Amino acid sequence: MTTKKPFWTKPLEDLTRSEWEKLCDGCGRCCLVKLEDEDTGRIHFTDVACALFDSGACRCRDYANRQRKIADCIRLTPETVRAIPWLPQTCAYRLRAEGRDLPAWHPLVSGDRESVARAGVSVRGKVAAFEDDVALEDLPDYIVRWPGQWPRKAGRRK
Repeated sequence: MTTKKPFWTKPLEDLTRSEWEKLCDGCGRCCLVKLEDEDTGRIHFTDVACALFDSGACRCRDYANRQRKIADCIRLTPETVRAIPWLPQTCAYRLRAEGRDLPAWHPLVSGDRESVARAGVSVRGKVAAFEDDVALEDLPDYIVRWPGQWPRKAGRRK
């Protein structure tokens, strides 16, 4: 008897559009403004969210039109996932691109959308401001480390 493997174990290139969208855990970390140090290339996360981000739902308020409204919004593809250095360690797209399993708190594994928040992975309750409300020169004041780290409550990485 053969057990069918979950769709998320397939290579990213083999996912259907629907499967691709379901792979997102809804944490919102990728929707935080990032700053790049011009001298070192180092990426710094802030706790400032995109103007379209709904911090309560941890979702884009206009996902279908986001790239028309937000000039630097990046559409994730298998190629961009492998090329973007700032995708959070917890990102399911990054994990799968690196050949790793989804963690137990991922909604596809847990069966519960709230498991992301309980594991401390979600940005819910952690957004300090929205990019339309913060002057560009003030963004360094909002640099935080947590979005680039694996939360302790989320358990160990595989």
